Amino acid sequence: MTFFWIASIFLALAMAALLVLALMRTRHDAAPAEAFDLQVYRDQLQEVDRDLQRGVLSAEDAERLRTEISRRILAADAKLQAKGGRDTAPRGLGWAMSVLIVCIVLGGSFGLYAMLGAPGYGDLALSARIERAEQAREERPSQAEAEAQVPASAAPEVQPEYAELVERLRAAVAERPNDIQGHVLLARSEAALGNLQAAYAAQERVLTLKGDGASAADYADLADMMILAAGGYVSPEAERALEAALARDRSNGVARYYTGLSMAQTGRPDVAFRIWDTLLRSSQADDKWVAPIMAQIEEMAYRAGVNDYRPPEFAATTAPGPSAEDLERAEELSPEDRQEMIRGMVARLSDRLATEGGTPEEWARLISSLGALGDEAQAIAVWNNAQEVFADNPYALEIVRDGARKAGLTI
Repeated sequence: MTFFWIASIFLALAMAALLVLALMRTRHDAAPAEAFDLQVYRDQLQEVDRDLQRGVLSAEDAERLRTEISRRILAADAKLQAKGGRDTAPRGLGWAMSVLIVCIVLGGSFGLYAMLGAPGYGDLALSARIERAEQAREERPSQAEAEAQVPASAAPEVQPEYAELVERLRAAVAERPNDIQGHVLLARSEAALGNLQAAYAAQERVLTLKGDGASAADYADLADMMILAAGGYVSPEAERALEAALARDRSNGVARYYTGLSMAQTGRPDVAFRIWDTLLRSSQADDKWVAPIMAQIEEMAYRAGVNDYRPPEFAATTAPGPSAEDLERAEELSPEDRQEMIRGMVARLSDRLATEGGTPEEWARLISSLGALGDEAQAIAVWNNAQEVFADNPYALEIVRDGARKAGLTI
């Protein structure tokens, strides 16, 4: 490290010295303005003699021009003698400029390094960084170690009837351990309750029962539950599930997203950026991995050394709405019946989002529709719920926030 600083100081001083030398040499070689004037006047005298020989000027005109030019020569020579034949600009100004150049070169160089460099770190070549990243991947915590570090969180509020149904499902699965569909439902139900460890345990049982028939989506679901249980960390166990998913379907979006996240977490933002950028360019706007990638892709591009990156633009998706038949039927109804029909469609959308989830555009449409119906209290309740659902997806949350603004909510 000492050699680096010695070399840096030497190079900065050498560059400053070259600039100062060029400045001082220019000032030393520069002649005063009167010396140039004298040379011009002498050239004019020679030009008058040539014009006289060619017959362009008469003798009287030539004599008059010689007299005028000679007068100017005498005046310029007198000024030159008064200055001593040298540039009379203050010498101190040249030294002040030299000091300023040295300060700018030295101060600017080290200031720029302080902003862009890494003071205190040794040289780190690309091969060394890749080696360190591989070592970090090999030494990263296991699934159990990561889960032990996740702080406890409050269980989501659920209806007593739903909790009772899940308890009955647990008992039924315990009685029928080889029931694939029962374990599939149990995995989803435990995940909905926030019991993520129990959820991925049930999903592992699904994979065991399916054997070679397990799909890429089955393995991607397992990885998803494990990663959520570890607080967003991709453990070696979760990564093996991702590899199994990609071995069955290289286009699985969930597995590709989490594979990129794993690379970002282990010091390979360059690989993570390439995976995510490729995935974005083959995705639709409502794919569930698009929102989290869009929230991180620009930072990942910067970390990967891509400074002019622009993510792909997605066409605005239109949330499911009434069909053409619904609209024709609505035109035939009375205002009261039409309002009731709209409320029915809004209620169905609300129920679907509550049970199955949906895109941020659908949540935004529900909130704005409730606002248009004058049901501000319900719109506020849905907005509060949406903030919990999309808490980790700023891009998606902004879409829902637009719907809340359209509903007239103060947010």
